[in-house]
Amino acid sequence: MTLVAGVDSSTQSCKVVIRDASTGALVRTGRAAHPDGTEVDPQAWWVALNDAIADAGGLDDVAAISIAGQQHGMVVLDAEGRVIRPALLWNDTRSAQAARDLADEVGADEYARRTGVVPVASFTASKLRWLRDAEPEHAQRVAAVALPHDWLTWRLRGYGPAGEADAPLGPVLDALATDRSDASGTAYWGVDGYDRDLLERALGHDAILPRVFGPAERVGETPTGIVVGAGAGDNAGAALGLDAAPGDVVVSIGTSGTVFAVTGHPIEDASGTVAGFADATGAWLPLIATLNAARVLDATANLLGVDHDALGALALEAEPGASGLVLVPYFEGERTPNLPDATASLHGMSLASTTRPNLARAAVEGLVCGLADGLDAVRGQGVEAIRVLLIGGAAQNPAVRQVAAQVFDVPVAVPAPGEYVADGAARQAAWALGGERPSWPVELVAELAPEPQPHVRAAYRAAAGAAAAGAAAQLG
Repeated sequence: MTLVAGVDSSTQSCKVVIRDASTGALVRTGRAAHPDGTEVDPQAWWVALNDAIADAGGLDDVAAISIAGQQHGMVVLDAEGRVIRPALLWNDTRSAQAARDLADEVGADEYARRTGVVPVASFTASKLRWLRDAEPEHAQRVAAVALPHDWLTWRLRGYGPAGEADAPLGPVLDALATDRSDASGTAYWGVDGYDRDLLERALGHDAILPRVFGPAERVGETPTGIVVGAGAGDNAGAALGLDAAPGDVVVSIGTSGTVFAVTGHPIEDASGTVAGFADATGAWLPLIATLNAARVLDATANLLGVDHDALGALALEAEPGASGLVLVPYFEGERTPNLPDATASLHGMSLASTTRPNLARAAVEGLVCGLADGLDAVRGQGVEAIRVLLIGGAAQNPAVRQVAAQVFDVPVAVPAPGEYVADGAARQAAWALGGERPSWPVELVAELAPEPQPHVRAAYRAAAGAAAAGAAAQLG
């Protein structure tokens, strides 16, 4: 049996899966926690990676490994390979004004044409501009810029700061490597490669950037001879782990929500609603993100004094449409639509509609309708949707599944719970090792045919429109 390892270095933790390269069968796993916060010393990720590998039984019998990781984070290195300051993560919003400045200078249409995205606070270019403006002494020292998975792949191959015992190959910055999917989230990479003008606009000067490798390429080996793949951004890793193909739309319900689809053509959305990312196979991965997803259920369950299972059971007691009760779930503002100062609102309250089951149902419907709006935005870019793959912890809730079948107008498939980002990295490792994309099965635990309830989305659209108008009036 030939074994491969896949890593998911996420915001909260590092997960490792070790699988049979031929069948995809799971052999063992490991995990280690990451520190909290929106800026983190990358050394903590390196420690967690090694701890997770040890928790998974080590790599002595593993032939290849790839690392998928949280996108957009800014890791800046000096000429000796040392991290200049803690990495700013995707969810650090201090770079919001820097993003607006970049978009204003270049123009949204031109930025989307060159990179497929319009800067927002999460993107690496925005964080580099913030660094240039807020910490110029640090910006001036930057010799290379890497993303979290780039830096970990570099360290895994034996590179690192000068003089470190676990970095025998030293600070060879030109050895930094990445893939298309993660590079596409920087806001200085496009169809034709890196856009050095946009990098210099952000940072103030040029710098070494990781070489972009293809999905099946080997970027090198570890000091012990394990083949290392290019890695991927987390959403691209999940798509590969799910073996998603054109026509598949992945709807992921985590703390925040994402909707992304595999397509054969690049996306240029000047509104910034849909990010035109690349995927981990050579295709494209247009994506929208919502700020309010599973925490909508958290807030409602806390209000009703129940757990998530009981919340779902309550929701299933109510009829579709919750007797006219509609929750617009902008609890912490919203990104899709872009309403950062909005708040949640409850519409259609009457003596008949204001019941515990209807409130539970309205929470689930509001969550799913917000994601359905994201699906519409992705479709608006010419992307075909044949089925929805529903993942994340909330996808296991029967009420969420039922509402998804009633709100989405295509079949809904629910894969078995799993570490799909790490699984995608493991598939990529097997691909780099054997030269062919693995054909591993993906277990589905539910398949639901569409059960259209158009009045549910119609009521949500009316309420969400009123909420958006109210937020705009407050700003005015």
